[in-house]
Amino acid sequence: MPGFVVQKHHASTLHYDFRLEKDGVLKSWAVPKGIAPAKGVKRLAVEVEDHDLEYAGFEGEIPEGQYGAGKVEIWDCGVYEEEQWQPGKIVFALHGKRLNGRFCLIRFAKAGEKNWLLFAL
Repeated sequence: MPGFVVQKHHASTLHYDFRLEKDGVLKSWAVPKGIAPAKGVKRLAVEVEDHDLEYAGFEGEIPEGQYGAGKVEIWDCGVYEEEQWQPGKIVFALHGKRLNGRFCLIRFAKAGEKNWLLFAL
């Protein structure tokens, strides 16, 4: 099964980078308030550029002056089962150390092309 990772990123503002392995890359979103495992709690997830698969294991310090400068630590990781992957809607089940269960990402078009809502089902 493909993998996922959630990286806690202490950059200019604290946020969580949520990444799903798909088509040889990590599809990625920045989640300012973190991923809520409770049903009914919706979180903003801002789509960012794809990352190389090797980045899934990255923990450490991104030096000042570089994009994303700050401390990165792995908050959770594991595998996921893809149930649906369509433009604007992704449904999947996470099997991680902290996050287990079904989740959904839905594009929040009214808020901008790169804005999604992430929530547990």
